[in-house]
Amino acid sequence: MANSLFWQTLGLTIQLAAITSIILLLIAIPLAWKIARSNARWRPFIEALIALPLVLPPSVLGFYLLIGFAPDSLLGKLWMDMFDQRLAFSFEALVIASIIYSAPFVFQPLIASFQHIPETLLNAATSLGCTRRQRFVSVALPMAKTSIISAGVMGFAHTIGEFGVVLMIGGNIPGETQVMSIALYQQVEMLNYQAANQYALVLLGISVLMLTAVYSLRYRRGSQHVA
Repeated sequence: MANSLFWQTLGLTIQLAAITSIILLLIAIPLAWKIARSNARWRPFIEALIALPLVLPPSVLGFYLLIGFAPDSLLGKLWMDMFDQRLAFSFEALVIASIIYSAPFVFQPLIASFQHIPETLLNAATSLGCTRRQRFVSVALPMAKTSIISAGVMGFAHTIGEFGVVLMIGGNIPGETQVMSIALYQQVEMLNYQAANQYALVLLGISVLMLTAVYSLRYRRGSQHVA
């Protein structure tokens, strides 16, 4: 295995995970707050859509995204007209698919955290003249800080390990869509177990580090509450 290809693949994987987690946080934080504070009848349906990737086979999601990203689809044509490049089998397609597939790992911790903010604190902020936006910024966000960090880390870690979805809509194009999980699969197919082991060890190491960070944050938060 060429070292340059390995580092290129690792860099692309980290880039994909970082972009996905940042975009997801920007989208999920305000939407999770709205969902958590809502009693509307549509809430269970919205939460079900967000959680769908947890139970839906990745190949099913990847198949429908592939159809939606195809050059002859509405989105595919629009993308071609705007950027003069195909959407399917591109890095941008990986980002869109990763946002959808990793959404539950970011949304669900945020919704749960916002739900546990005491109503008395929000009412107190209102009595002091705070607007809804000020309550969100000054009360909700600081109290949910640990959950926000954990959600971002989980979104990053989950994106790192994606396989089925990225293979369906990204293929295996070195330097463009070949991420670590795809490269690992390719090395196994070629019976190059030494190279596959290097990819696997890196993925394993990243996963352990990410999960350790998440549980460390939760432990510190629990210790602070006890204290």
